[in-house]
Amino acid sequence: MSLSIGIIGLPNVGKSTVFNALTGAQNAEVANYPFCTIQPNRAVVPVRDDRLEKIQSLTNVPDIVYSTIEFVDIAGLVKGASQGEGLGNQFLSHVRNSDALIHVVRGFDDPNVVHVNGEVNPTSDVEIINIELALADLAQIERKINRLESDIKGDKKIQPLLQLTLSLKEHLARGNPVKTHLEKSSALFEDFISEMRFLTSKPIIYVVNVDETGLDHETEEARVVRKLAERQNAELVILCAKLEEELLDMAPGEQKEFLELAGVESGGLEQVIKKGFNALGLISFFTKNNQQVRAWNIPAGTKAPQAAGKIHTDFERGFIRAEVVPYETFINYGSDAAVRSAGQMRSEGKEYLVQDGDIILFRFNI
Repeated sequence: MSLSIGIIGLPNVGKSTVFNALTGAQNAEVANYPFCTIQPNRAVVPVRDDRLEKIQSLTNVPDIVYSTIEFVDIAGLVKGASQGEGLGNQFLSHVRNSDALIHVVRGFDDPNVVHVNGEVNPTSDVEIINIELALADLAQIERKINRLESDIKGDKKIQPLLQLTLSLKEHLARGNPVKTHLEKSSALFEDFISEMRFLTSKPIIYVVNVDETGLDHETEEARVVRKLAERQNAELVILCAKLEEELLDMAPGEQKEFLELAGVESGGLEQVIKKGFNALGLISFFTKNNQQVRAWNIPAGTKAPQAAGKIHTDFERGFIRAEVVPYETFINYGSDAAVRSAGQMRSEGKEYLVQDGDIILFRFNI
């Protein structure tokens, strides 16, 4: 299953341009009026990893299978979206199953691109969206409370869950996101969040869309959003969506040169992927055979049997051991034979915590 990231923000902040730039899809309509995007735009893109290419070059296997990210771009939200203003409820439903959210904030001033609130104001823009997400979650939890209060008459065991939902309702009503609730580390809370998929429980990556002059120095708009992100423990990316779109038609060498001239170390997609992995606490491990080398994404701290289950449930169920070579070790020795000859192939059991870059062969019984 692909990692999924929803793209949200006010109308005319450059969301669809950001979507086109990140995905290379160029199928999202971009127009100078609100709600030009009614149906969500979706695109799946590979997560490029240079390490896979280096492994392939040493093993001469024909194929690389990258992990993937699905981006979902919805129409711009406005004040009142959680109550259906601008079809907001319909739009928000399309990103409720996303693993994380990109919140695009306008950081450019262009009289030819109408701002829905009349002026570029990142503080106000961010606040409007965050309030609408909280209100949408509040409406969802109120419906859940009604069901639980009805069900509890026949099942007193759900009392702890009802108490949690009532506590979350108060928390949201005060304007706080679900992810800052005091019980966020409890098993009951985690199971409930997994079921409900609250919008304010998701990691946020703020993307400030600036013009080209905003790449060689931090603009006031970017500075404001950076401070907001720091207070919320959120990730931040500053990019110029128009420039990113121009990169799509360039060869890799030209892209690198173009980014250097613009004063940018890496493209927007690379930045978003890195920040997304950070926000979700993900790492990658690799598998290989005679046909392909492949990347798999898992949460940091995952044990070997659960990592094996990412490939197939039978691997987890019948797990025996994991034969592990760290990426750097494999690159240094250049082959499995050399790794084994040097005694660098490790055999790990059920308690082993998979590390980023591990190359693993799982042994199992069916």
